[in-house]
Amino acid sequence: MSASLSPLLPKVRQRTHWSERIAHLTLLLVLVLLLAFLAAPLLTILLQSVQDAGEKYVGLANFIAYAQTPALLDSLWNSLWVSGLVTLITLPLAFVFAYALTRSCMRFKPLFRTITLVPLLAPSLLSAISLIYWFGNQGVLKSWLTAAGIDQIYGPTGIVLAEVFSVFPHALMILITALSLADARLYEAADALGTSARRKFFTITLPGAKYGLISAGLVTFTLVITDFGIPKVIGGNFNVLATDVFKLVIGQQDFQRGAVVALLLLTPAFLTFGVDHFIQRKQTAMLSARAVPYKPKPAPVFDAVMTAYCVGSSILMLAVLGMAVFASFATFWPYDLSPSWRHYVMGLVDAEVGVGFINSLKVAAGTAFFGTALVFIGAYMLEKTKGLDSVRGVVRLLAMLPMAVPGLVLGLGYIFFFNKPGNPLNWMYQSLALMTLCTIVHFYTTGHLTAVTALKALDGEFESVSASLKVPFYTTFWRVTLPICTPALIDIARYFFVNAMTTISAMVFLYSPETKVASIAILNLDEAGETGAAAAMAVLIAIVCATATLLFMLLGWLVNRRTQAWRA
Repeated sequence: MSASLSPLLPKVRQRTHWSERIAHLTLLLVLVLLLAFLAAPLLTILLQSVQDAGEKYVGLANFIAYAQTPALLDSLWNSLWVSGLVTLITLPLAFVFAYALTRSCMRFKPLFRTITLVPLLAPSLLSAISLIYWFGNQGVLKSWLTAAGIDQIYGPTGIVLAEVFSVFPHALMILITALSLADARLYEAADALGTSARRKFFTITLPGAKYGLISAGLVTFTLVITDFGIPKVIGGNFNVLATDVFKLVIGQQDFQRGAVVALLLLTPAFLTFGVDHFIQRKQTAMLSARAVPYKPKPAPVFDAVMTAYCVGSSILMLAVLGMAVFASFATFWPYDLSPSWRHYVMGLVDAEVGVGFINSLKVAAGTAFFGTALVFIGAYMLEKTKGLDSVRGVVRLLAMLPMAVPGLVLGLGYIFFFNKPGNPLNWMYQSLALMTLCTIVHFYTTGHLTAVTALKALDGEFESVSASLKVPFYTTFWRVTLPICTPALIDIARYFFVNAMTTISAMVFLYSPETKVASIAILNLDEAGETGAAAAMAVLIAIVCATATLLFMLLGWLVNRRTQAWRA
């Protein structure tokens, strides 16, 4: 009887609580921001590539014209083989360093680990400037370069050496994570069977770290092929895709071909993202519930070799930074090496880089504050609220998209999109606000993944209990989720701040004389021949980033004392 009447009964729809409406509106706001400041600029690049100067559709004509330009094809080939060579050099160097940190009992591991972070605290072009002082026409070791059969540091040689220094810490962080996930039981079983150290390395260690090696290689290749600062400073007449984009758009005002090159730069990044996503799906868990963490055993000879390698690598890294510091104080290189503040005064006062530093600090502070808020709120709405399932899929896709978009391409998209007179957001063009938003979008994915990881560690029962007690989600967010996740918030803010201070690629298209930032001012100084002043400003950026990192660490310690006492 009841079965026959059930179709006739009206369906009961659960009413949406008013607090859920707020959550839905917040999620929609995050979607609108990502569409306006990420999807729309990228779509504009695609439209520019299939239009002529009069905005008429021309199909693949711009791509065909590009393919028929030998100089541009040479730049494509140069970018590919230089990026491949840097990857082949960096991976073994970083792997041995990571192996030493994770599989040896050498001393001073924290010190070596800290030294490898130095390149992250300075603009990438600092290594290029330093190499000019080491091996340039008036460099200290110019004779060594000549003895090696290399005429000059300008060109592919300088780009390769500078890029290796710049991308080394990125590859190292991935490989340390990969090598840390090892099950000691596999090695104990191998020892019981009398397996040699060489065989254990090739049958246990390398297979266990293969996905980390692939990820590190893909990240390294993408970082190199999309980098603009190093080829601009030390590339000489050796053209690559990144410098071609700048010349076509800024120098020749050829937006159509600039869009074509931007899409070419976007291709390896998207391929990298796709391959990395595929291998992450194929990767199996290295640590099971019964796994035993691997602890290296003392081996005097091996530990001594690893220590010597890490000491040598650290000395080379410090030599690059040290030369930049030394040159920034040298009065007149190479004739008067007495220390003075001449270059710092010239940069900060005469070249008005001091204004650029203030702008950089404004952008970095805004990126750290607003970027952290946007990323964390967006991640919370995705992970801890319900409803609007179709919107959630789009937001997740857009949140991951910046990982595959080089800064140079994003900045170019901002020119095409925000510089249009008919765009209602045109008033933002060349403003610090737009530069801040661009930086947030550029580094959005890493912050988003950090926030999602922190939120997934929280039991969903918090929200369930709150809902059953009729407590609005924002009360739970403010009183429970936010305090527990403060370590992740501080890490995200620090990441945003440091990258906002050192980034060049996206900013090079967006600044005006009034909104010039310090990293761009360094490029201009180097272009004007004031290499000493450029070195001084690069060192100042590194000092600011190092100081900010220490302050964030102190802030983290103070906040953790108030919010993380429950962990004890």
